[in-house]
Amino acid sequence: MDITLPDMSGKLAVVTGASDGVGLVIARRLAEAGAEVIMPVRNRAKGAAAMARIPSSAVSLADLDLASLASVEAFGATFPRPIDYLILNAGVMTPPSRQTTEDGFELQWGSNHLGHFALVEHLMPQLRAGRARVVSQISVAADENAINWDDLNWEKSYSGRRAYSQSKIAFGLSGLELARRSRSGGWGITSNLAHPGIAPTSLLAARPELGRGSDTVGVRIIRGLSKRGLLVGTPETAALPALLAAISPDDGLFFGPAGFGHLSGPPAEQKLYSRLRSASDAQRIWEVSSRILRSTS
Repeated sequence: MDITLPDMSGKLAVVTGASDGVGLVIARRLAEAGAEVIMPVRNRAKGAAAMARIPSSAVSLADLDLASLASVEAFGATFPRPIDYLILNAGVMTPPSRQTTEDGFELQWGSNHLGHFALVEHLMPQLRAGRARVVSQISVAADENAINWDDLNWEKSYSGRRAYSQSKIAFGLSGLELARRSRSGGWGITSNLAHPGIAPTSLLAARPELGRGSDTVGVRIIRGLSKRGLLVGTPETAALPALLAAISPDDGLFFGPAGFGHLSGPPAEQKLYSRLRSASDAQRIWEVSSRILRSTS
């Protein structure tokens, strides 16, 4: 199972979360198709190790911490050129206790959604100039739970899983709203959603900086199933829906694995999750997010 990418020579791609896992595969595949790839990373050493695994001289690192709005602004302010592809792939998942970003937002809400939302805002001139194709990498978790509108920062009570779902629902809604606003405003930006299914990545692995000292049981099970080719995919297959979303001529679409339970299999267009179908919710999350960013600037 695979897809064929068009010749991307002369194109510029930016991929968040490309230090490992699915993001690294996406970056490598884009580079192999001829694109120049910029990998914005929080950890330079980890980023350099990842970059060394991509056989292309047209790959470079940049500094970006999605948990810091100042870092996002600095990245956008210094970005020099029009962007052809923006793959918003980075994410953090279910820290065992509530943590916050540099700006005081619940970590998953602040990084997975607000950080990426701010990135799109700061890169808007470059995206419009390049008539960019934007892909927002959501999750199967966006098909469960809901946005906690009355407590977006989970200050009254905290559930890591529910907060993760909220961040991915909000992220998906804003990606669809970007498509609508681009169409109505003539921005020339194509915006699609993707989800990778289930594959062994670092999301549930040991992350001391998140307070997770060892691998979760979940990631150990996923690794075992992936090695046996059962139910779940691999980073290679999990990268395909985002790549297909990036090259789709249409926008406002959703791509994911077409196998059993949409956990693995060949990439294909999919029906939007019920939580992503409300245009009014998408407009609301865009406006709420914009208001939050204005209040912190």
